[in-house]
Amino acid sequence: MTDLSRKELQLEALRSALDGGALRPAQRMLTGLHPAEIALLLESVPPRQRELVWNMVDPQLEGDVLLELSEGVRQELIEEMDTEELVAAAEGMEVDDLADLVRELPETVTMQVLRSMDQRDRERLRNVLSWPEDSAGGLMNTDTVSVRPDVSLEVVLRYLRMRGELPSRTDSLFVVDRDDRYLGTISLTRIITGDPEDTVGDSLDTEAPRIEPDMPAHDVAQLFQERDLVSAAVVDSSGSLVGRITIDDVVDVIREEAAHEVMSMAGLKDEEDLFAGIVPSTRRRLLWLGINLLTAFLAAAVVKNFEATIEKVAALAALLPIVASMGGIAGTQTVTLLIRGLALGQVQWSNARWLLFKEIAVGGLNGLIWAAVVGAVTVVWFGTWQIAGIIAAAMLINLLAAAAVGVLVPLALRRLDIDPALSAGVILTTFTDCIGFATLLGLGAIFLT
Repeated sequence: MTDLSRKELQLEALRSALDGGALRPAQRMLTGLHPAEIALLLESVPPRQRELVWNMVDPQLEGDVLLELSEGVRQELIEEMDTEELVAAAEGMEVDDLADLVRELPETVTMQVLRSMDQRDRERLRNVLSWPEDSAGGLMNTDTVSVRPDVSLEVVLRYLRMRGELPSRTDSLFVVDRDDRYLGTISLTRIITGDPEDTVGDSLDTEAPRIEPDMPAHDVAQLFQERDLVSAAVVDSSGSLVGRITIDDVVDVIREEAAHEVMSMAGLKDEEDLFAGIVPSTRRRLLWLGINLLTAFLAAAVVKNFEATIEKVAALAALLPIVASMGGIAGTQTVTLLIRGLALGQVQWSNARWLLFKEIAVGGLNGLIWAAVVGAVTVVWFGTWQIAGIIAAAMLINLLAAAAVGVLVPLALRRLDIDPALSAGVILTTFTDCIGFATLLGLGAIFLT
């Protein structure tokens, strides 16, 4: 049995115990779970059981669990906690994790958390909080270990033994000069296996990446992915080392971006609480449903202009969903690829023309293939070549239009600083529905009436 299967069984057993009211066994099972697993459980139960589970959590784990929760669930629990409990939960947390939590705490609680910290940690936290949350400065941890280039590896080893422990996920030490200006890194492997008489400068990696504090979190994640990094230095404009970013923070960014793309295409918040109350959930979805309703009315207006054609050739009404559906699916495929390419930095205006021609060619080839199939089915269904030819032509035109819209809309939205994942789907559906309906009914009006 894999670790994942074992965890799933543990969580399922815990849910069953809660459903059966066996609170004492549930609490025993809860004590053996990792904070991330407790967070998953809290997100997987209705509000009443969520309150029971939260009351069972070890107070020493509350801060770690809060960090693992989605934004909606975390905010709900924070609102129910008193000031002393929140301050206790924040104690002992790493600066970058604490910064993530403090941003969501009430101001009075934040001030108490700051007062409970020593001067050094307080300045570290304020340094991180001075940068936007979605920047390298907002992600970084100021707990760094640095050495000078002129000391020997033996001296470095003695220094590390004297420290006793290193910050988590430390794979290399940062090398700085006497003015704390960043020079590069030296790996722990090199320190351990190298000649003790060698200096740090002899093994200095000057090509190690340096990240500016204002670099967007998305770009940081892409850099870690491209270079297979475990950690990287954050260096300000003067060249001074100000912190480091580790892979665990980058994984969080990647996970949030993935959730954002999926949820935004449905008009939902990135971390929508599956078990949120009925009224809050309804309120969050109203706007997006309203926007979709407006686009549906626009498509209906196109159909209304061809009422006379539909009355004379009722078969066209039965074929409308086919044309609209095929165009919508083809366009969604193109939009999804473009949004992913934009997120990964693969798509720019410089290669957009090639992508446009390529997607139109793919749409045209798919259009020809499926137009032939639909035309043949229509001949069998309605026994007329005229209607078959019209729907085949409408299918081809709509798939060509879907390909063009699928490329141009995400690019245009990105140029306007609008999130393509949030708006492209609605715009695409409106275009493909209107073009598909207008083409099918327009050709029907010309050739059948």
